[in-house]
Formats: sequence, C-alpha cells, structure tokens
Amino acid sequence: MANLTTTIPVPADLTELLADQSLTLQELARACRMAPEWVHARVHDGVIGITQTQADPRVQVDDQGSWRFSCTMVLRARRIADLERQFEADPQLAALTVDLMEEVARLRRQLERLA
Repeated sequence: MANLTTTIPVPADLTELLADQSLTLQELARACRMAPEWVHARVHDGVIGITQTQADPRVQVDDQGSWRFSCTMVLRARRIADLERQFEADPQLAALTVDLMEEVARLRRQLERLA
C-alpha cells in the first residue's frame, strides 16, 4: 500500500505563535484581533482558560498580569472570536461549537491511528 502524505501550509503568524510557550493577555487579544476586555470577559465566563505555569502554578483569575495562555488555548480563543464575529454567536454557544470541533478532530485522529 502506498504511503500518502499531505503537506498542510501553516501561516507564518501561526508558526511564530506555536514557537512561543505561552502568551500574555495582551498578546492573546492581538492574536484574536480582539480587545483585552474581550479576553478578560471570556476568562471570567470560563470560555477561555488560563495556563498554569511552572513558575507560578497558582495563577489567580483576578491577577491579569500573571495570566498566560498556551498555544492550544490561543487556537481555541481564535476560533471562538471568529465564530462570534462571523455569526454573531453568543460566547457560550461559540465555545460549545469549538468544543465539538475539537472533539471531532480528536475522533478523526483516533480513527486514523486505528486504520
């Protein structure tokens, strides 16, 4: 059976994003093309999670200066922002949609491993 490989082009800004370990609130807002207040509101709503770092495993929700966001959370936040913008979706609905998208992707990877 032939070994088929697919090359997926990755935008330069995403490559730079993945090279970093974590982003601050300001950097996440910029990556999502949203205001920092948008990120703050989504964190308090539980739609976007703060990454706990080894330097400070007890990151406080009220201490925005200590907030860090993982690459995975950045991708999630960008998807949520896009859904909210494109479809005027409620933040909770956008988050649920992203949850379902992530679950479908996980199940597809699992199917590929089994095939």
